[in-house]
Amino acid sequence: MQKRPARSMAIMSACALAVAWAACTKNARNADSVAAALDTTTKPAAATPTTDTTAAATATLTDVNIVALLDEANAGDSAMGKLAATKATAASVKDFGRTMERDHHKLRELGQALAKKENLAPQPPTNDTLVTATGKMHDNLTSMAKGKDWDKAYIDNEVAVHQSVLNLLQTASTAAQDTALKSLITKAQPTIQAHLEKAQAIQSKLASGAADTTAKKKP
Repeated sequence: MQKRPARSMAIMSACALAVAWAACTKNARNADSVAAALDTTTKPAAATPTTDTTAAATATLTDVNIVALLDEANAGDSAMGKLAATKATAASVKDFGRTMERDHHKLRELGQALAKKENLAPQPPTNDTLVTATGKMHDNLTSMAKGKDWDKAYIDNEVAVHQSVLNLLQTASTAAQDTALKSLITKAQPTIQAHLEKAQAIQSKLASGAADTTAKKKP
């Protein structure tokens, strides 16, 4: 009887995750096109992702929904990290991008292997806009010129996204019914928390102007 509220909270986090990918595009080009692509509404001045509470109130997150959302999130952040590894200016941002590409690729592989083993065919929630939002953000960062503004746009987005992913993991760990899925979610949480803290540290350095401006070349 107590599992429905947890599932509702999980789908709210999923909605916030989709919005988070677009919330930071105010620092990138074509930000309006991202906002228009979403089913939810975000305020231009909002510092944190918002949620579509109307849709969340009636949605129920299942194991196959969780598997799908986590796969989408990992795929998106891995792709963003690959882009940052080649386009970031600050060495700290470039190195962070490499870490995101590597870690989220591994997490995605683990999730796909678990889904296959547990016979959990990924099925996104009906109100899922995560793929659209991540694609728009990736396009914006691809077209945006290199420099401090690019680094800031990427890191700001990473902070918002990892906050939402962490919230999703925390609530999905209760909503999930499959024990193996619960275990994977629990194991992934420290990694996402570490990513968030690292992104926040870089964000602070960029804001203060203390971050390096010349990226180190990969050996």
